[in-house]
Amino acid sequence: MKLFKNNKLYSALQKCIYLLFISSPIISEAQRKPELVTRLQKEETFYEIKTVPIPENIALEVGGMAFLPNDKLAVSTRHGEVWIISNPYMKNGLMPRYKLFAQGLHEALGLNYIKGDLYLTQRAELTRLRDLDNDGEADEYKTVYSWPLSGNYHEYAYGPVLDKEGNMMVNLNVAWIGHGASIAKWHGWMLKIKEDGKMEPFLTGLRSPAGLNTNNNGDLFYAENQGDWVGSGSITHAEKGDFMGNTAGLVWAAEPGSPVKLRTEDIPDTHEPKYEVAKRVPGLKTPSVWFPHTILGISTSGILSYDSKGSMGPFDGQLFVGDQGQSKLMRVYLERIKGVYQGIVFPFREGFSSGILRMNWGSDGSMFVGMTSRGWSSTGRKKFGLQQLTWNGKIPFEMKKVDAQSDGFEVTFTQPINEMTARNPASWSFSTFTYQYHHIYGSPVINQNARSIKAIEVSPDRLKVRLVLDSMKLGYIHEIRAEGIRSADSSFALLHNYGYYTLNRLPENEQLIITDKNKVIATAPMHQHNMEDMKMPSKPIEKSSKSQPKEWKGGPDRTYTIATKPGLKFDIETITVTAGMKVKIIFNNNDDMLHNLVITKPGTADNVGMLAAKMGLNGERLNYIPKTSDILYHTRILQPKESDAIYFTAPSVPGDYMYICSFPGHFMVMRGVLKVTK
Repeated sequence: MKLFKNNKLYSALQKCIYLLFISSPIISEAQRKPELVTRLQKEETFYEIKTVPIPENIALEVGGMAFLPNDKLAVSTRHGEVWIISNPYMKNGLMPRYKLFAQGLHEALGLNYIKGDLYLTQRAELTRLRDLDNDGEADEYKTVYSWPLSGNYHEYAYGPVLDKEGNMMVNLNVAWIGHGASIAKWHGWMLKIKEDGKMEPFLTGLRSPAGLNTNNNGDLFYAENQGDWVGSGSITHAEKGDFMGNTAGLVWAAEPGSPVKLRTEDIPDTHEPKYEVAKRVPGLKTPSVWFPHTILGISTSGILSYDSKGSMGPFDGQLFVGDQGQSKLMRVYLERIKGVYQGIVFPFREGFSSGILRMNWGSDGSMFVGMTSRGWSSTGRKKFGLQQLTWNGKIPFEMKKVDAQSDGFEVTFTQPINEMTARNPASWSFSTFTYQYHHIYGSPVINQNARSIKAIEVSPDRLKVRLVLDSMKLGYIHEIRAEGIRSADSSFALLHNYGYYTLNRLPENEQLIITDKNKVIATAPMHQHNMEDMKMPSKPIEKSSKSQPKEWKGGPDRTYTIATKPGLKFDIETITVTAGMKVKIIFNNNDDMLHNLVITKPGTADNVGMLAAKMGLNGERLNYIPKTSDILYHTRILQPKESDAIYFTAPSVPGDYMYICSFPGHFMVMRGVLKVTK
């Protein structure tokens, strides 16, 4: 008994017993019951993707979709056509039928059925289509409202979406001239257009707002894409007079009727987080939910609210958001705290055949997904497509939602959890990070830090877990990983075990009382993926010279200049050199997005591209150069209009050495061959 009179020894013994008890339930249970092996769930087990056949003579590059009262699907295309598809569900084994309804339009990137008519957004106008003689073809093309164009290829237009009052909302892209620019009036703005054609400028600060829709409360949200003044993709609550961050549209802020009071000179370019800048710049709006770049998309697109029309699992009231570059869907849970929207984004379903742009609910609760990849590559290899996503009624084991608390988060699950795994701090991992707000294209992750857990409490029904953290970071993205959580019988891991919560406001609910029962005695070690991320060097290992080697007294034997061309292509796709030749390559990025040039060993390009896509939060900081011996030489990641040069000695072994852009999603199409001969 003398030993236990030593408080320090007694405390240490308590801690050891606690950690031994709490960290071993899965192993001990599996040892007692060998049949209880943790199984991984698959998305296709719950959600099936079906392809809607498209006739060979139709290039259905989907720009907009709208269901008609007769359950036919209207589709507008980038080629300026509107097709009416009968039986898109392929009921009774019958093929869908396509009829051309309208043509001769200009890149129709939005479509809506409103009060018996089809309205669509072309590059230069909002148009109403009517079939006056009921022959199934539009006879009247009426301009509701038009806006100027400069002719720049990047001046896309999206919509219309109805607001709460029934007004039509339209988003206009900025032009691209090496940076975003509003050359023609109102580009970079969201416009409110009434049925009689009267227009009111609504807000500005948009860059490339391909997605626009309302949630179940009728509040407007728009999707933004990474670029200048935009660190990563996001969705943001849109309210009159907001300035969303891209400065190009501010050139029209002094026009009559503008609700935006800010001017270009009011916006600091200090590389600070956007949230911090917004404290000093009234009217600057921060995202409701950030989508970490390359992890949850690279080209945020359509938004679809899960309302009574849908049947897609136990996620009512949430949003589904598409991504064009990674051909996948994300799921967003929103909450409104102190009048401000915030929430968490999860993965949902990947594997679509092309780049997702639009989604709509069918009458059977399935989701129709319209796609296109022209001009921007997608992980789905098809140039365009139309697919149907259906849910089979089985409940996936998922994090259903996450609610912010004054001292941490409360995670709700779709099914009861194993309490022992939930109470184990090693099952969880939390970190915080954000992006820079500046004129530069995109942003690396900054201010990344791990968060520790102070307490864990499981609800009696085992559907909720309350987690108290060491601190909550306002304005930051909170990575939440639950890799160790198991279902009630320990048989299943989560279908998706991570999400990213954007914290804009803290609720004022009561803090959890920390007791001996819920207190975390020791901080759990970070999961391996996070530890490896934080151990990575600040710069990638250089495998080529950035300046001419001193021993090259006569200069390079051969110099090549490679640039980009539209459609994610290098303008030179084959270079032939002899083994041992001294080579200089100048890479000019004259595109409107980030690129690099990476020369790989024969047969390894795909593996390098896939490794780069898995680099996560630190990818951009490390130039998307993964740690692999398959990479021979590389440039850094280049901003639009930047150049870089590399010097190297051609390999001694003849063969085809493929060069790619390793930016996630680009490597599949952006590639060429360095041919080495004897």
